[in-house]
Amino acid sequence: METILIADDHPLFRQALAVAVMKVAPQASIIEAGTLAAAVGAAGGAAGLRLILLDLKMPGAVGYSGIALLHAEQPDVPILVVSSADGAKAAEEARALGAVGFLSKDSDLPAIETAITRAMGGHRLPAPPERPEDAVQKEVASLTPTQLKVLLEVLNGKLNKEIAHNLMISEATVKAHMTTIMRKLNVQNRTQAALVARSLGLDLNH
Repeated sequence: METILIADDHPLFRQALAVAVMKVAPQASIIEAGTLAAAVGAAGGAAGLRLILLDLKMPGAVGYSGIALLHAEQPDVPILVVSSADGAKAAEEARALGAVGFLSKDSDLPAIETAITRAMGGHRLPAPPERPEDAVQKEVASLTPTQLKVLLEVLNGKLNKEIAHNLMISEATVKAHMTTIMRKLNVQNRTQAALVARSLGLDLNH
């Protein structure tokens, strides 16, 4: 059975999205999540996951981290962002970090239904001209869920010991992840890694 994950912290909007999903995929099983942590957990354990509908502004999310974390958790599952963030800029960032589409929360129900149908059919956002930062965003999109969590902890100013405690891993594992992160982002230290991540909007509120 197909499963569709709806991740949004507003119950009424989740209900509206569920109505749209049932219209275009009546046989699908719907999972709802009101926080980013719940969404990531659901994505990791869902059977037959076909689509993720994601709001950028959710408890536990910073900037575009929700896209990055869910894409890392389920790289083959399309993510359709439904957000009140600025369309043109947010759509570019969303695409670069792994989303297949971007839809404004002001969209009417037929538009939402069409976007869901297209996303499930494998259609992606039209790719804009390549930008220098796109290569770095692709590297961020290739990080594992744990590596992304480590990078977000670094953005929050946490030391390796604190990161290890928060993520329940060893300091040696944190160091190993940081080495991989710095190599992928082509930087020399954690400060530079944080600056790169910040420049991509991972710690900005949208």
